[in-house]
Amino acid sequence: MLINPGCQFASDNTAGICPEAMSALIKANDDSAKPYGEDPWSKQATDLIRDLFEADCDVFFTFNGTAANALALSAMCQSHHSILAHEWSHVETDECGAPEFFCKGSKILLIAGNDGRIDGTKVSETAISRTDVHFPKARAVSVTQSTEVGTVYDLETLQGIGESARKHELHYHMDGARFANAMATLQVAPSEVTWKRGVDVLCLGGTKNGMAVGDCVVFFNRELGQEFDYRCKQAGQLASKMRFLSAPWVGMLTDEAWLKNAGHANQMAKLLSSGLEKLGIRIAAPVESNAVFADFSVEQTVSLRERGWIFYEFDGIATPRLMCSWKTTPEEVDAFLTDCRETLPEQNNGPHH
Repeated sequence: MLINPGCQFASDNTAGICPEAMSALIKANDDSAKPYGEDPWSKQATDLIRDLFEADCDVFFTFNGTAANALALSAMCQSHHSILAHEWSHVETDECGAPEFFCKGSKILLIAGNDGRIDGTKVSETAISRTDVHFPKARAVSVTQSTEVGTVYDLETLQGIGESARKHELHYHMDGARFANAMATLQVAPSEVTWKRGVDVLCLGGTKNGMAVGDCVVFFNRELGQEFDYRCKQAGQLASKMRFLSAPWVGMLTDEAWLKNAGHANQMAKLLSSGLEKLGIRIAAPVESNAVFADFSVEQTVSLRERGWIFYEFDGIATPRLMCSWKTTPEEVDAFLTDCRETLPEQNNGPHH
């Protein structure tokens, strides 16, 4: 039953470039332009991002999310500082130590929390757990929106974290690699999820939402963004032909293609999770964005992979992760569900554990 064998649910990174981003990229290639961000595409993209967030923010384009997160945190912290983050956060588990490297040694202090989220109470408890000179001083808190397990921070929780951050003089960083998916779920203005909740810096993801490459760092607290262009240059993030990083943002932000793509991916995840639950397969985390964590048995996991499906296990909750993208189709979901049904044990007595 497999359609286009391989990568459908391995990651939202496996999907190609969406038409809107590709069209803008092709248009940017039609004419020559000034280098290093002095081109009209970069200016237009920056203006669109400012309009989107209803803020006079500073915007810097990077090649990827690792650079965006690490450099943003380095603008907040010195080597003797610490960063508070969920124990499953990307900055802790998947950045190869880049935040610590660019912060020249800042320590990440881990916070537990249900379904990949932290709250203001835990932030406060961690911030004051050690305040002596023998321990790195808490300076920043980082949240992932949407989280590593596909859940979404609501406005109340974000507000609580922001209040704790202000109380303890912490900068507030948001890893928004899948920010669009969170926005498609929350259905509020982007300003309500960011600077109105106290967020100082957002790393806004484009790659997972349909672009070829590129994220950007959005400084709502412009003071933190001073000389950030030098950090980008030193870290190899200042593209000489910057228009090829910025132009796709123009395509994505015009006519809300970014939100449409995310909404479709979320819808496909809901369709997938609903179908799996009907088969008696437990879903291990609330499906609030484009990720589905399915508690397959070991035998079923092996059987599905033998049929050509590619997906990965997530260490945090120890279940396979299935990712949907802007390009996922109902037919692909149906094909996967058919193979799931055919690989179930003959006596399916309920959810697998």
